[in-house]
Amino acid sequence: MLVLTRKPGESIMIGDQIELKVLSVDGEQVKLGIVAPKSVKVHRSEVYQAIQEQNKEAMNVSQSLIEQLSKKTF
Repeated sequence: MLVLTRKPGESIMIGDQIELKVLSVDGEQVKLGIVAPKSVKVHRSEVYQAIQEQNKEAMNVSQSLIEQLSKKTF
């Protein structure tokens, strides 16, 4: 893990197209701004994990449905 120290108004670059800006610091809360191409998906980690779980569940349902349909004769 890379650990960087930045002050409000400063930023870091991730690759050539993603900029992470420190907008403000208020106590233990840090406001970040992310400048990235629209093709780059940006989520809070808890949202990202929820999406991954939903995708896994959808794949399980799809797999079960495929197995059920493959056993049926038409």
